[in-house]
Amino acid sequence: MMGCDVKMEISVDTLQLILGQASVEQGNVPDEILLLAKAIDDPYCLPFIIEELDELEIGDEKMFRFALLRVQIDSELRMNEDIQMHQRRRYVAQVIEKMIFGELLIEIGAPFMD
Repeated sequence: MMGCDVKMEISVDTLQLILGQASVEQGNVPDEILLLAKAIDDPYCLPFIIEELDELEIGDEKMFRFALLRVQIDSELRMNEDIQMHQRRRYVAQVIEKMIFGELLIEIGAPFMD
């Protein structure tokens, strides 16, 4: 699958994961979270939205970083369920985190705290 499906529906499960909430109303979700969810749900979108991500005005950087971290943790925990899908999701979250924050908060195989 190549390209980006702009009309793709965003998964409620993905929004729940990103926001760390059991119940989510899509109408109340910030635009930066919707863009992140789109990239997580369809990793092939990432090359087409990097400019949008680079220009992103994040309202709550700490919340956004934790959203990226949740995706990475979830992907690691579920890796055996569907290795390709979860590798892609983790990769997207890591690329976005590096683009926006310049580094990863955690790296697999690296110590969590100094």
